[in-house]
Amino acid sequence: MSIALAFDFGASSGKALLGRLTDNRIETEEVHRFPNDPVQVGNRLHWDILRLYHEVKTGLLKTKHAGLCPDSMGIDAWAVDFGLLGADGALLGNPYHYRDRHTDGMMEKLFAEVMPASEVFARTGIQFLPFNTLFQLYAMRKADDPLLGMARHWLMIPDLLRYFLTGEKFHEFSNATTTQLFNPSAGDWDRELMDRIGVPAAWFGKVLKPGSPAGELRPSVREELQLGATPVIAVAEHDTGSAVAAIPALDRSFAYLSCGTWSLLGTEVTQPVLSDAAREMNFTNEGGVGGTYRLLKNIMGLWLLQEIRREWQRAGRNHSFPELVALAVQAKPFAAFIEPDDPLFLPPGDMAVRIRAYCQRTGQRLPETPGELVRCILESLALKYRYVLELTERLSDKSFGGLHMVGGGIHNTLLCQWTANAIGRPVWTGPAEGSAIGNLAVQWIAGGHFRDIAEARRTIRDSVALQTYEPLDKTAWEEAYGRFRRVTGLPSIAL
Repeated sequence: MSIALAFDFGASSGKALLGRLTDNRIETEEVHRFPNDPVQVGNRLHWDILRLYHEVKTGLLKTKHAGLCPDSMGIDAWAVDFGLLGADGALLGNPYHYRDRHTDGMMEKLFAEVMPASEVFARTGIQFLPFNTLFQLYAMRKADDPLLGMARHWLMIPDLLRYFLTGEKFHEFSNATTTQLFNPSAGDWDRELMDRIGVPAAWFGKVLKPGSPAGELRPSVREELQLGATPVIAVAEHDTGSAVAAIPALDRSFAYLSCGTWSLLGTEVTQPVLSDAAREMNFTNEGGVGGTYRLLKNIMGLWLLQEIRREWQRAGRNHSFPELVALAVQAKPFAAFIEPDDPLFLPPGDMAVRIRAYCQRTGQRLPETPGELVRCILESLALKYRYVLELTERLSDKSFGGLHMVGGGIHNTLLCQWTANAIGRPVWTGPAEGSAIGNLAVQWIAGGHFRDIAEARRTIRDSVALQTYEPLDKTAWEEAYGRFRRVTGLPSIAL
């Protein structure tokens, strides 16, 4: 038996998941779960990174108190955000949250002042999103942020947490590729691009492949927690990279949807797709396990539902997610649609107001009740999934018989069924803890327990409960898709 420990950080919560691999079967046990709430300080939005490190240590202690000693551990987290280290290795300030407004307008300024969008994409293959690391660093440079003058090293969130544990300053491939500072054609950081935005290339060190050893618990951590020198593995440290590693697909060609705060829909390819069509469709090429790339598109995801629920909670209306889903079922179908990725919906706060503003702007009936608002969100997400799935097929020149869904969003069975209805094909769901299980799988590949990711996926398929959703009401959803496209103005892009 092999035991591994996965720390999985999402944009709203985190967990420590213990995995046992016995006779080609995986069993998991949640050791620790905790919220991950951003902190507003003045006009700035930050991550509480030291609280998150405290939760890592709490997870290690709970594992020890349960009498368990993992053979290895790994960390995965969200992309693009980072911390800066000073000359003494100390963290310089709390990392900015990707929803902080300091990147507003920076994408357009960089294209005008530094490098055109076409060249940036040709170098990096990454989707243009206003909060990408490239634009965060450019915003700090344009603001003459004093931290840049003090910094001597740069680490992404999972790199930073791993550094706190081990003292080793390594980067990891799957997360490095999300920064829009990595050149997949060269297989290394794009130092010319860094120079153009005024960021020292010396900050950016060795990039480890998923499954590489990345140190062990440093002596101070071992003394504090009374632990042994547990090896730390650089897994696919972008949580989507880990989630895709856990897709229980038997075919090499498959489409996936990692569904949580963000939805990420795409397919796995062996080489990045850097064509003009990929840039025009605003697709991204993120590193994966085993030298693969994830050709995908980011979709706003269940952030819309999470944020509107927070808004109601602040007003004293404490609806649970199951209650909101039940209200959505009762509301009139296809009454109003939104484009989930409209920039209007990116910042926190006032989500109901902004949804109504979008509907008013597009000449639709305004959703008023909680059920109408939630139905608008979920139907719009399902229809956007169809649109992106069709673009994925056209860009990859593949055809998919259905869609694999993983992540916490699959607990929303209504969204799963509506997604099947919208795409007109089966949806296969599971595992819900996709990122954490993919994290474990890469650790077991590193330990020699799996030959490769294909064997790991077969074992995951045999170990977790999967569910199939067959499409229903095809005529009604086909008509709704046409109206959704007209209302949102989503273009048809010919290859």
